[in-house]
Amino acid sequence: MISFERVSVTYPEQSAPALVDVDLEIPEGELAVVVGPTGSGKSTLLGAINGLVPHFTGGVLTGRVRVAGRDTRVTKPRDLADVVGVVGQDPLAGFVAETVEEELAFTTEQLGVEPAVMRKRVEETIDLLGLQPLRGRPLRTLSGGEQQRVAIGAVLTAQPSVLVLDEPTSALDPTAAEEVLAVLARLVHDLGLTAVVAEHRLERILQFADLVVQVGADRRVTAAEPAEAAETMAIAPPVVHLGRLAGWSPLPVSVRDARRAAADLRSGLVVPPRAPVASVGEPVLRASGVSVAHGPVTAVRQVDLDLPAGRVTALMGRNGAGKSSLLWALQGSGSRAGGTVAVHDAGGSAHDPADLDPGEARALVALVPQTPGDLLFHASVGAECAQSDRDADLDPGRTAALLEAIAPGITADRHPRDLSEGQRLSLALAVQLVAEPRVVLLDEPTRGLDYAAKDRLAAQLRRLADSGRAVLVATHDVEFVAAACDHVVVMAGGEVIADGATADIVVGSAAYAPQVARILRPLPVLTVAEAAAAMEAAP
Repeated sequence: MISFERVSVTYPEQSAPALVDVDLEIPEGELAVVVGPTGSGKSTLLGAINGLVPHFTGGVLTGRVRVAGRDTRVTKPRDLADVVGVVGQDPLAGFVAETVEEELAFTTEQLGVEPAVMRKRVEETIDLLGLQPLRGRPLRTLSGGEQQRVAIGAVLTAQPSVLVLDEPTSALDPTAAEEVLAVLARLVHDLGLTAVVAEHRLERILQFADLVVQVGADRRVTAAEPAEAAETMAIAPPVVHLGRLAGWSPLPVSVRDARRAAADLRSGLVVPPRAPVASVGEPVLRASGVSVAHGPVTAVRQVDLDLPAGRVTALMGRNGAGKSSLLWALQGSGSRAGGTVAVHDAGGSAHDPADLDPGEARALVALVPQTPGDLLFHASVGAECAQSDRDADLDPGRTAALLEAIAPGITADRHPRDLSEGQRLSLALAVQLVAEPRVVLLDEPTRGLDYAAKDRLAAQLRRLADSGRAVLVATHDVEFVAAACDHVVVMAGGEVIADGATADIVVGSAAYAPQVARILRPLPVLTVAEAAAAMEAAP
């Protein structure tokens, strides 16, 4: 169905190619998962499938890409629209209609589908993705995860033969992600759809894959079946790392297979009682009775929240639970229907960020939103870093050094819009974190980041907490929470429904337990590192 023959891609004004000598075959009716470090060229590989590379991006493509027999060098993206459907990293950027139902119908309208057929396809897609409660909603009022589901649905109404998805579950809560991936698997297995998915959260998708396509840091591509790829892949989910640690063969790629292999391991481990969470300081931020309303919809309802110095807190909950609305209310620029927010400066004085000018507020509370591009205004990475240094009254080079620590290899001459989603997020993180504000709020900060980048981010957040800052991370990434967060607050329906130490909240949760906890349950082990320590301590 998809064939790459010695394909190399070099973008304008870039001396190094984005892809090198790619030979790849993806058969019809398979789900191929594309993995690789942030910025390695995964998005370029996906863009070459529907002709966006090079017809839209510019640059030089050598070799040949064929999709359903069509040569993308001579076939424009619009002439591939009936064969290839694409869901990008930023769904909002691709929307053209006002409401969910109109967006679902738009693609079929452009393809000239008969009205009766169009209506049937839209209704089937709504049922398939559980969009019935959203069908009349304006697209801009949806949460990030809801927008992602609509974007997938809008592509499916065209009934393409090939579906290309770039980080399709990055904004989805664990349950919604499982539902979407189950739908993709059903489309592949039952209808013969060919799906190509770039995804950093391999713990979610690897079990569904028929083929793993690895894009290396050297921009070269290899492909293998999941079990074979697991033996050598540098970027792997916790289930694979645990299997390597335990010496299992073949290596499992799903929790179910790992639990079967882990029976002896579970019985032989003696996990010592978990040490209590390190003592933390007084609350740096205290929210009391915070409520947020968007028109007739109450997004946050009477929330009380303390963020103490020295603690990294995760804010979790399904899409639409009110997490983002709460973050903006805490930061001060979001609407607040009621309640108070007090942030203590270094001298102990309390301030409401909503009453401060932006510069003063930034020194107290920094927020990195779900769409990090909203914070970037300059024409190059270097200009963004230099402006950040000036805004924070820091020596030149501080922001650039922090960016290199979070995501190495992003050159100063790159335009922010040409970065991958993960690279753009890393730049926004550096811009916001370099001033080391008293409170750091992050909304889905691991979107587009590979495991190594997440580890670097976790280390940076720990350094901030250890220096007396309070950190709050709204995220659906349960693996990041297990490794990086001391405390978890869970929201539902705009209210806090759980609040406690990470292990106490996630170990027994069907939705929020990380892979290692699921494999070794009922043992209270969250990460591969904890499993390794328990194995070393076992008699």
